[in-house]
Amino acid sequence: MIKAGDRLPSVTIQQATPEGETNVDPSVLFAGKKVVMFSLPGAFTWTCSTKHLPGYLAKLPELKASGVDLVVCLSVNDAPTMKAWAEQHDALGKIVMLADGAAHFSKALGIDYFDDEMGIRARRGVFVIENDVVKSVDMEAPGTFKVSSAEACLVGMNK
Repeated sequence: MIKAGDRLPSVTIQQATPEGETNVDPSVLFAGKKVVMFSLPGAFTWTCSTKHLPGYLAKLPELKASGVDLVVCLSVNDAPTMKAWAEQHDALGKIVMLADGAAHFSKALGIDYFDDEMGIRARRGVFVIENDVVKSVDMEAPGTFKVSSAEACLVGMNK
């Protein structure tokens, strides 16, 4: 699994945008920026929809005030699903929605796992990335939501 000090892998995935979908390499998108990227198992799932994405939306002003250039959501879903989910939460254009439909980026990060009901997923976690270098990684234990919330991320960044 990727760890603090590692550079981001170069992989092409899709970004859901207000205009539709576009191919993007996160290592290029994040270059020269301070990024908070949270990963989650799936759009429209319970914890992701009631806590994870809404928490980052609510804390977006605080994250920006602490010097974060981009707040990014990564999930193993296709771009139309990520777009619809972002629209439902009024997140489109505010949070960068990365659609890792084939789990290429999740696998390169070492955060993929297999779920009997949903197939390949990304583990729930949060990454702080500066200039393409991972500064911190906090991954959740299965079935928990503690270390990857927006609140926990802010506390960790302000230590």
